[in-house]
Amino acid sequence: MPLPISTKRASLLFLLALTVAVLTVLFILTQPFVTPQPSAKRQADPARLEAHVRYLSQTVYPRSFEQAENLNAAADYIKQVLQESGAEVFEQEYYVEQKRYRNIVARFGSKIGETVVVGAHYDSHADVDLAVQYEKGYGAESHTPGADDNASGIAGILELARLLKDAPLNVGVELVAYTLEEPPFFRTESMGSAVHAASFSQSKRSVSLMIALEMIGYFNSESDSQSYPFSVLGYIYPRQGDFIAVVGRVSDMGSVRRVKSALLSVSELPVYSLNAPERVTGVDFSDHFNYWKRDIPAVMITDTAFYRNYQYHQAGDSADRLNYLRMAQVVDGVFALLSKTSLSEKL
Repeated sequence: MPLPISTKRASLLFLLALTVAVLTVLFILTQPFVTPQPSAKRQADPARLEAHVRYLSQTVYPRSFEQAENLNAAADYIKQVLQESGAEVFEQEYYVEQKRYRNIVARFGSKIGETVVVGAHYDSHADVDLAVQYEKGYGAESHTPGADDNASGIAGILELARLLKDAPLNVGVELVAYTLEEPPFFRTESMGSAVHAASFSQSKRSVSLMIALEMIGYFNSESDSQSYPFSVLGYIYPRQGDFIAVVGRVSDMGSVRRVKSALLSVSELPVYSLNAPERVTGVDFSDHFNYWKRDIPAVMITDTAFYRNYQYHQAGDSADRLNYLRMAQVVDGVFALLSKTSLSEKL
């Protein structure tokens, strides 16, 4: 017996509403139809990026929290390179358990008004059991070189400083190298990014956007080299780990679109984005999390870490595995964003 017209109409309305809901979720999640900025010039130097990564992951290896000498050597190196860019450079010192740690901050452009922050952490993960060993006063024999996590992000910061040296800026830009992002201090107020984010509460400057560079060097074009926190995402996003991702909250949709647009200006660089609730695993796994806590718009640029790089927090996270040309493309995209912001458009 045919269905009554009212039942058919109700079914059609339900299907229409379901379709609209699914399309809305997909739009919020993936940010499609983003128009690229005009093509960015190739300016970042892959060789310089590699040199920075090798110094941090080989010369001052390991640089985890309990390796004070290496951690300080890394900070000194970062400070010296930033000073060579002509920026105003200063240290943000603080103490944890009576030990001194420091962020390294470089300022460009205006010293008042709105500020764009681009940051990355320079410490690396310690041995898997090091948090327990630290409490007991033991050492550890195995550490990760931390090439992708996160010497790659710091290399990006240092190369951005070189590019910003001669760029006319009408907004303030702060490049920040954070300490203590890794366990056992992750998600605590001892994180360097927590200290830096809090400093804006005591100043007259506001942050219009924070960008975290969290692992930007590992790319893999093999089939099924990319995984996701939910398997369904594999039907929406690529299954090859050969792209860069821009990650933000649902409330940061506008910021994600602008960052994605700038990265897409590098035509050879595949770029995808994700706007998702913080409870989605991995969405808040970096320094941008501390700016979210203070209601500051913040996004993460990432190669997706352990969803692609299976040497994450392992001894195999070495400089030889990174793609420095792709890293340079990421840096060019971020520089294109900062240049656009300085010349014509606020974030």
